[in-house]
Amino acid sequence: MSTWDEPLRVALGGSARAFKDKLDLHTLGDLLRYYPRRYDRRGDLTDLAALREGEDVTVQARVLDAKRRTVPARQGRRRMDMMEATVTDGTGRLHLTFFNRGSYHQNALVAGRLAMFSGRVSTFKGRRQLDHPEYQLIDEDGQEGERAKAFAEELIPIYPAVKGLDSAKIALGVEMALARAADLPDPLPPEVRRAHRLVDVQEALDKIHRPSEWADVGTAKRRLKWDEAFVLQLALAQRRHRAEELPAKPRPGRTGGVLDAFDARLPFTLTEGQSDVGERLAARLDAAHPMHCLLQGDVGAGKTLVALRAMLRVVDSGGQAVLLAPTEVLAQQHHRSISAMLGPLGRAGQIDGAEEATRVALLTGSMNAAARRENLLDAASGAAGIVVGTHALLQEHVSFADLGLVVVDEQHRFGVEQRDALREKAADGRPHVLVMTATPIPRTVAMTVYGDLDVVTLTQLPSGRAPVSTHVVPARDKPHYLARAWERVVEEARQGHQAFVVCPRIGDGDEEEVGAGDEEPGARPPLAVLDVAARLTGGPLADLRVEALHGRMSPDDKDAVMRRFSAGETDVIVSTTVIEVGVDVPNATVMAIMDAERFGVSQLHQLRGRVGRGRLPGLCLLVTDAEEGSPSRERLAAVAATTDGFELSRVDLELRREGDVLGDAQSGARSSLRMLTLLKDEELIGEAREEATVYAAKDPDLTAHPPLAEALAALLPEERAEYLDKG
Repeated sequence: MSTWDEPLRVALGGSARAFKDKLDLHTLGDLLRYYPRRYDRRGDLTDLAALREGEDVTVQARVLDAKRRTVPARQGRRRMDMMEATVTDGTGRLHLTFFNRGSYHQNALVAGRLAMFSGRVSTFKGRRQLDHPEYQLIDEDGQEGERAKAFAEELIPIYPAVKGLDSAKIALGVEMALARAADLPDPLPPEVRRAHRLVDVQEALDKIHRPSEWADVGTAKRRLKWDEAFVLQLALAQRRHRAEELPAKPRPGRTGGVLDAFDARLPFTLTEGQSDVGERLAARLDAAHPMHCLLQGDVGAGKTLVALRAMLRVVDSGGQAVLLAPTEVLAQQHHRSISAMLGPLGRAGQIDGAEEATRVALLTGSMNAAARRENLLDAASGAAGIVVGTHALLQEHVSFADLGLVVVDEQHRFGVEQRDALREKAADGRPHVLVMTATPIPRTVAMTVYGDLDVVTLTQLPSGRAPVSTHVVPARDKPHYLARAWERVVEEARQGHQAFVVCPRIGDGDEEEVGAGDEEPGARPPLAVLDVAARLTGGPLADLRVEALHGRMSPDDKDAVMRRFSAGETDVIVSTTVIEVGVDVPNATVMAIMDAERFGVSQLHQLRGRVGRGRLPGLCLLVTDAEEGSPSRERLAAVAATTDGFELSRVDLELRREGDVLGDAQSGARSSLRMLTLLKDEELIGEAREEATVYAAKDPDLTAHPPLAEALAALLPEERAEYLDKG
């Protein structure tokens, strides 16, 4: 057993139980990696005559007198042993009070003894005092001044504390752990430490917990960040290395197939970015090991088109492609849009089907039995080259003739087991996998959260896309702004355009629902779909065709609402976030997001992307009751200031907790990132990735580096390693 894994009870004895129960710390390594949150100093060395109430000070003074007394028990309080002392430095006097251990303090602070005292100045009955100060006795050898200055300037670690286990008790436990940890095996190989000028782990832990100066803290943090970054990147590099050794059927496509026919009938030219990404995906599909790519791009960059071209390449190779969507609304939207883009090329076997056509099948949980049987047969026989669906695709009785490519839309909405279940349906090796996300990802997040994937990015928007302007509507402060917002919706509708109104809740029984008619005059409308729809149809949008859309509706009803909206038969949809991704209605030009402060930055950006999808300019109105200057208003102002999703992704990461990059939200374990910050440590993470890639290639099982293998095992217990393997 490594020293890192030594049970805390060996080092701390009976006090280990508090660390286990209150902080979930079990081993010596757990405690040594429980880092200080910040550091304090005792305060400047101060003359007693210059003390001010409320100041944190350190004074050097001589004891004049000290006496013990007992404070009688009172209701709700036990009897206390108390020691009081008076000290002076020649400029004034200071009263000291110590509670409990009075005999210890009385023996130490005898009359005439010189000492340094540190604490916060208070006043009691007109006397300046320090309650239970820290102190250090001084031997009078001529060095008193230097020692006093050092005592005052010493860095005191402050640990994240909980009830019953304060920072001082944690610091004492850490001291005991450091004394026990004399020969910790260093997880970072010596050559990595030398190349990047890193101290060894023993020195780093000593400096982070007991720094002599601020430079020590910086030195320790850099080394300990490397521990986290390197071991994490090594786990991802090992997975990439293993993936390259798995078999997969190459999908080289063919000349004169459905992809060539599709490209020929496109009414526009691919952007340079779409062409480049398409070539990169084609090269990976042609390989004999599984492609595992993340396709990211801003809202409207054309990811679905790029994914469709990859699917058609697989179809031309004799295989099938699956597009997995998180909701039925999105699956139906994808099925409609892919069928529309393919036209006759997607109607094989029909009278108007093209010669080089395939079929596009849809599989969702709510389909009627006859349509489901037909589409299941098309998938199993291979007649359907493209199958679009929801979780219904994952069921055991769904089979494919030759599954070659799995496209996962908005992959963060699927659990690990769900994604893995679909990959296992390939008959010959593993299928190629393309993960799509419309939430742009900062580079450091791509290197960690998606570090096992080959990230390809679309940064160029298709030509002809109209701009979308965004404005914050302070409904509480300026109700006339909200009235004007509804006027803008009416104006757009009179020009033949359409609008979305998005609410955070459905209503009709939701918790904290705002009931219709109970708000004060001038307040914003209720925040639930059903109430807002009723209010709008009976008020400012009375002359428009308004429909509601939400998750409690039956799939057929939801599909019918979207079909009417797409056909221009509805002016306004009042909806929950079911329209967040995938919905493509070029005629929709305005969106009002009610109670916008309830949504995250990325979600607001996704919602905004549903308007301005054609050549008509878009307008997004962020309706809020948040106060001016509040963090919520600042977040909305950031969204209104830019339509660059990549810039907003950095804002989003700065505003929210980074979370655990290894999926601890699913496994329930503590965060693996204690020191590393994804935005601030981009350069360090990049260097660690390069080093980890080298180690994973030359020693995949880390047989030559046992401490590193132990660190990896500690970071990735079995269930978390399985999470990575299945991700």
